[in-house]
Amino acid sequence: MKNVDHFSLYLMVADSLPPYGWSRDAYFKLSLLNQLDGDKSVVKETRQKFNGGYRSWGSFFVNLSVFHDSKQGYLVNDTCIIEARLCVSDLSTVEANNLNAVTPISYAMSGDQARRNSESTQKEDDKETETETSDESETHSWSPCGSSQTEGEVQSLDLTLKDLLDLGSLGKEEAAFVPLLEEACIWHPSLIRSQRKSSRWFKLWAFTSLGQVLHLLKTSKAKDMNEDACNRLHGLWEELVKHSGFQLSWLEPYVESALGMKAHLEKTEEVNKLKDSVVALEIKMKKLRGELEAAEAEFEVTRRALVEAKKGFIELDFNAVLGYAMF
Repeated sequence: MKNVDHFSLYLMVADSLPPYGWSRDAYFKLSLLNQLDGDKSVVKETRQKFNGGYRSWGSFFVNLSVFHDSKQGYLVNDTCIIEARLCVSDLSTVEANNLNAVTPISYAMSGDQARRNSESTQKEDDKETETETSDESETHSWSPCGSSQTEGEVQSLDLTLKDLLDLGSLGKEEAAFVPLLEEACIWHPSLIRSQRKSSRWFKLWAFTSLGQVLHLLKTSKAKDMNEDACNRLHGLWEELVKHSGFQLSWLEPYVESALGMKAHLEKTEEVNKLKDSVVALEIKMKKLRGELEAAEAEFEVTRRALVEAKKGFIELDFNAVLGYAMF
């Protein structure tokens, strides 16, 4: 077992695996506050891009011997204080000065909790996985930001699908799209931003068309993607890409995969037919092999009988004249 002799903090993405193409730029500052001398507080500030393959960042803060020494100021009255400033955006323009506008999140952790987290870190290190210092009383929050965003753009991030569309006016078929659209807008806020200035009817068309694509992908099986289904999906997708204004690179791989199902189904049908032919021929070959084995056995019996019959047998020329002798 490895010996853990340091206190570390980690920032991690939620446990659930993000969807394909998900990413966030984050500029954050994690601090272990010194309660006796603020100048000795340990601060780690960095910018990272989180995605499905890079989901956590962590760093060493202080040695445990220093941390547990109350005279050092990090653990006082069996309590330490951790502060976090976090600025998150799906844009690429996250700057350090955005953190100044973010209210820091602080929480106190008892010495026992810190020790338990250290032990947990030690166990996880043995499994070669990363851990995160956590506590049930911790409050998680994030602030969307970006230096290129105007105040109106920041406010638009608070908009929801209900703010853009009159969901009550949707028909039964369109209403079935709403949960899928709401989920998509949560993961991809740019969908909302791109339509905030569009007309009522354009918003309705754009989100309804997107809902049709999402619903088709969500409810259809590979075997359902015949020529008609592929043509319908292709038409919807072309219109969305050309006219909706949505940024849909996150959805494109799934649409392309669905559109490729028709060719895959045709190939599968061809392969299955060939498999059936191979099975039929294999059965025929087994039958012929059986007949061949039986013929070979019969041949061997007959050959041996012939050998026995030839013993003491003299062949005659049956075309010769029988004749007789005079003496």
